[in-house]
Amino acid sequence: MNTGSTDKILSGDDSRLATAEQRLIQLGIKLPEPPEPFGIYAEAVRTANLLFLTGMLPTVGREAKFVGRIGAELDVKTGRMAAYLSALNAIAVARQQLGSLDEVTRIVRLGVLVATSGDVGEQPKIADGASELLQDIFGKDKNPSRLVYGVASLPLGVPVELELIFEVSA
Repeated sequence: MNTGSTDKILSGDDSRLATAEQRLIQLGIKLPEPPEPFGIYAEAVRTANLLFLTGMLPTVGREAKFVGRIGAELDVKTGRMAAYLSALNAIAVARQQLGSLDEVTRIVRLGVLVATSGDVGEQPKIADGASELLQDIFGKDKNPSRLVYGVASLPLGVPVELELIFEVSA
């Protein structure tokens, strides 16, 4: 997981900030195959200039990469890694839907659900695992508003689920 800022990563001619697609290459990030639905729903729905993504989980293929709740089976660091992987999956779905991440003009909303046990209050730190990746790829100027929830359980027993809304080129 890259936690450094890419606000200063420039395009090849050093005249402007790199595009999202250029940043992926510069950061050495290879997107996974977009996950397939685990039920009867669409992974993404586009209406006008908004792209809504369904709940994104920390999966690889059809398997949950992380299972458990923060504060019980898993710690905050593992939760951050789960949020990062969920964000990678979301970015892969967005690229599949749009053809290019450069079509994203803004990330409107990031919703982060964190499965916790007991009196855990570090959900924002876990959510930062996703927020930092999104900022690294899309830039600070496209940071979304964010809601972070602590919940009792999530699908497949995973610790994190993301919901994203992107504004895209018309």
